[in-house]
Amino acid sequence: MSQTQPAVAVDDVAIPLLGFGTWQLEPVDARRMVAEALRIGYRHIDTARIYNNEEAVGQGIRDSGIDRDAIFVTTKIWVEDFAAGDLQRAAAASVERLGLTPDLLLLHWPKPTPDFIETLGALNDAKARGLTRSIGLSNFPSAQFREAQSVSDAWLVTNQVEYHPYLSQKTLQATAADLGSSITAWSPLAQGQVAEDPVIADIARAHGKTPGQVTLRWLIQQDVVAIPRTSKASRARENFDIFDFVLSDEEMLRLHALARPDGRLGDWLDKAFVWDQD
Repeated sequence: MSQTQPAVAVDDVAIPLLGFGTWQLEPVDARRMVAEALRIGYRHIDTARIYNNEEAVGQGIRDSGIDRDAIFVTTKIWVEDFAAGDLQRAAAASVERLGLTPDLLLLHWPKPTPDFIETLGALNDAKARGLTRSIGLSNFPSAQFREAQSVSDAWLVTNQVEYHPYLSQKTLQATAADLGSSITAWSPLAQGQVAEDPVIADIARAHGKTPGQVTLRWLIQQDVVAIPRTSKASRARENFDIFDFVLSDEEMLRLHALARPDGRLGDWLDKAFVWDQD
């Protein structure tokens, strides 16, 4: 793993704070951009079975020429494979498609059935079988985050959720801290909305940076893992160029103050559960 990039450490697992996301990237673009991202300097790649690009992601990793041991790879189990037996088979299929063992395997969304005891038992078993090096969650509200950890033998090292300046996640961040876990932010740039924000633009001008760079810096200064996605090499380079400046406490607060009640962009949570209300 790169020694020049910051990482968050959970249970002896070091997760690079800046990753490259592959959601909505077609296989040809995923392969090209993963290789390009790794050459730029990214050392964390995020994918999922439901993205239908795991094989391309694995090919991109090999195309890059970067040593496998220097790269942190995350993938996810889709909800239809949460039953015991199904989950382990899905994890093995991800290993085969990727051509490598992922560093982190997540449950993509919480589901009420099968129950958490069965699903987390299967996820722990996948880890015990060597199908992943660590395990975690995605899109779990605080109550389900706590419940999942209570029935998991292994540490759940992150909870990957939507997080950007327009959506407060302070309750979930507090939960993660209490559990000794971490938060990973998907859609960290609010699907491009930050580019037009006058507050973020003002801060960006002060640092000679772009609004996107400021937003990613805001996230990693909270020890939140950010996984921006792009199909453009130039944008991937821009997103990576965030390690040579620091936001002040005042600037951090100005960004936090942008959160609003209607800030959530992706709401596919099962109706059995409720988001945290910050």
